[in-house]
Amino acid sequence: MPALQHPYYPIIYVRGYAMTQEEIENAVADPHMGFNLGSTKIKQAWDRSIGMHIFESPLVRLMKDYRYQDSFRDGKAVEGAVPARSIHIYRYYDQASQQIGSDKTPSIQDAATGLSQLILKVRDQVCGDDAEARASFKVYLVAHSMGGLVCRCFLQNSKAGLAEARQLVDKVFTYGTPHNGIDVSMLGFSFNVPSWFGAFDANNFSRTEMRNYLELPKDCERVDSLNGCFDPARFFCLVGTDHRDYTLARFAVGEMSDGLVKIENAAVAGSPRAYVYRSHSGQFGLVNSEEGYQNLTRFLFGDTFVTGELEIDALPLPPRVAAAKEAGKQVRASYLFEATVTPRGAFNVNLTERCADDSSAIFRTFDELLRPANLGRDKPRSPVLFSVFLDSKKIEVGNTLVFGIKLTVRSTDYTVLDENKTYPAETLFDEHITIRATVKPDGGWRLRYVLSNQWSEVTGRDIPLNPQTGVARLSLENGKGFSGTLLLDFSLWNRFG
Repeated sequence: MPALQHPYYPIIYVRGYAMTQEEIENAVADPHMGFNLGSTKIKQAWDRSIGMHIFESPLVRLMKDYRYQDSFRDGKAVEGAVPARSIHIYRYYDQASQQIGSDKTPSIQDAATGLSQLILKVRDQVCGDDAEARASFKVYLVAHSMGGLVCRCFLQNSKAGLAEARQLVDKVFTYGTPHNGIDVSMLGFSFNVPSWFGAFDANNFSRTEMRNYLELPKDCERVDSLNGCFDPARFFCLVGTDHRDYTLARFAVGEMSDGLVKIENAAVAGSPRAYVYRSHSGQFGLVNSEEGYQNLTRFLFGDTFVTGELEIDALPLPPRVAAAKEAGKQVRASYLFEATVTPRGAFNVNLTERCADDSSAIFRTFDELLRPANLGRDKPRSPVLFSVFLDSKKIEVGNTLVFGIKLTVRSTDYTVLDENKTYPAETLFDEHITIRATVKPDGGWRLRYVLSNQWSEVTGRDIPLNPQTGVARLSLENGKGFSGTLLLDFSLWNRFG
């Protein structure tokens, strides 16, 4: 068997921020730095009884499901040969320990330089002197929180490591990384962590400092760009939406966050991403969750990538509001788009879930959707509902990928300006759509759909697919007068090394 078998490359795990010395010591005392932590999840069954779902941890599941091994033997990190399916823990906090280190916390750039060295070491351990294996060697970076900034510094900062090591990175997956910094709230105001606040190295999350160690232009407003240094399509961001279960900082950061990182700050520009109702860390955290693991493994090892975008053709008004508009009154409302994607299989886990209840729904104004010229835009700002990775190897029966989309479009309250009246919000569209996707012998797709008024196991109707663009268009409408088109873009992923 060859040393490397695409797509099962070595994984390097990069942990997140440890604020206090006690947290640093606890991190150093953990052999796998949190990647070994599992959880249980309350789950309600059909008879309303409460059961437990046990998630053993990303480390254990990768070992059980994909035959990965960790890189420790006989109480030490292996110095000799290791298999390609190996997991390596980047222990950059060891040197910050008062007990086993030098009591000196590394800077982001120092940690990024060390990551470069580790990647080259792993290549040597996996490939040895085999020229063919070295030529095909790749590695995956999987990071939590600040660990994602260490990875970005390595990829984007020309002084942090070697270009030779950067070229070996195939994909990056981040859990809850503050890619646009951390914003905190105080006295009703929200502001970025200031660069002068150096206590506990918290200024690592200041956009001023991030521009420096990410080598971004000094005048850029946001710092979530990879700046052409790495393909954002190969950089997946898992975004948490549960702020309530992260007790450390939820009062300072507030809603529309995972408790520490704002939703709007948790993804790299242009990257695929998923939204899951999980907090930054802890028992309900992103890393130790089934949702996190299913997204991770499909991104690393899956073979299909799907994006869904919704074009709006008509947004109906409630009768009384419509009458006011017909009478020449000015009406104001905005719109919320909720989307949940669940694959059919052994685990009916939501790969992504955007909901108004947890403040993660997509927000658009009427002008953004239907009158873009009013905003100086050439085309509408149609919401991208999801970007998910699927794996045909997980199909249990037949050769068709099946997944469900729960799509809801809601309005905010309607305000009739001339009458100074407010009318309650409305649900304009609510549908569960089952998608069945089969790869045809010529490499194209046959796509079919089933709506909620039919059983999801039926064959369904064909979705027209444009052979030039590869995009399928599914028309959606209802009796209220809502009209739109769901654009489904299917592409092969990971099929070749």
